[in-house]
Amino acid sequence: MAKKDFETICNTIATISPYIRFVGVIGESGELLAYKRRPDLIPLLDEKNTQYQFSHIAMKTDLEGFFDKNLGEIEFSWEERKKVQTISFAIKKIRVWMSIDKKVIRSEVLRIIDSCLPIVKKYSNT
Repeated sequence: MAKKDFETICNTIATISPYIRFVGVIGESGELLAYKRRPDLIPLLDEKNTQYQFSHIAMKTDLEGFFDKNLGEIEFSWEERKKVQTISFAIKKIRVWMSIDKKVIRSEVLRIIDSCLPIVKKYSNT
């Protein structure tokens, strides 16, 4: 996939809901390949901690591969934290990672997930 594809993924997902804070495509080594941040946003993580977060996602992705044969590949993960909710989607060895405002009702988060799955599947098959 090309950088243009990563940017398209971020831009498309960012338009799904006004509650999406950040969308990024994370490479196998934890590098940020493309991103879209809500314009009025103050990030919760500084640059150094953001890189740690992305490195963590890359390591976790690598480890999860050991269970794919028995459990099937991961389609998405949803975490609820005290300050934010995060969702990550798998496209082969890369991850689409997003943060969503904490005070969003679960049905809206599920709508976001359901809207993202066809986008991710489209790029998983290329």
